[in-house]
Amino acid sequence: MKKLLVADDEKSIRDIMKKYLENENYEVHPFENGDELLDYFKRYSADMIILDIMMPGTSGYDICREIRKTDDIPIIFVSAKDDELDKILGLELGSDDYLSKPFSPRELVARVKSIFRRIDRIQQLSNHNHLTILKDISIYPEERKITSKDIELSFTKKEYDLFFFLAENKNKVFSREQLLNQIWGFEYIGESRIIDDVVKRIRKKLSNVDSMVKITTVWGFGYKIEDR
Repeated sequence: MKKLLVADDEKSIRDIMKKYLENENYEVHPFENGDELLDYFKRYSADMIILDIMMPGTSGYDICREIRKTDDIPIIFVSAKDDELDKILGLELGSDDYLSKPFSPRELVARVKSIFRRIDRIQQLSNHNHLTILKDISIYPEERKITSKDIELSFTKKEYDLFFFLAENKNKVFSREQLLNQIWGFEYIGESRIIDDVVKRIRKKLSNVDSMVKITTVWGFGYKIEDR
């Protein structure tokens, strides 16, 4: 049974999320604020976190920042802040999804299931212990580690997922919308900056070790990794 931690300062919202998620056989632990959730998470394990952004005490954004220092657990933001820039900030901080209030509890359940399916798919791709993809890059899927000429690259969760996906599909071009859907698991929200920013960070890390592997921009469409 998957364990989900939910933080929202509105009891009615906590109750309805708990009801619908438990109906899908998830174990749900609700909290009134992010600080209580973070304290529990540091002591016990969990499989996913669902966070409101505007709560008493530490904001959901800051809770996410703190968790991302040490853990790649899936995080979904649920918030009344529905501006596109708020969604982009949430994604850039490392969340896996963002739902604006009011939202359908059935949609929340669908998003949760979608993220777990995506994680399972990535794990299936990672069944082999060592994948040398091209030129001077090696990927160790079980450790989620990438090296270039024996130098380990410090990739964030999303940087790793994006690079690994492009590497597994080398020479194939993907649009920003397709990459957003593959890596974050939901449909395009109208702003491609998040993909461009992640690619920019990966390119900088590759250039720091003089890697021969490049992520190529296909102008007007998207990105690919070439092996030619």
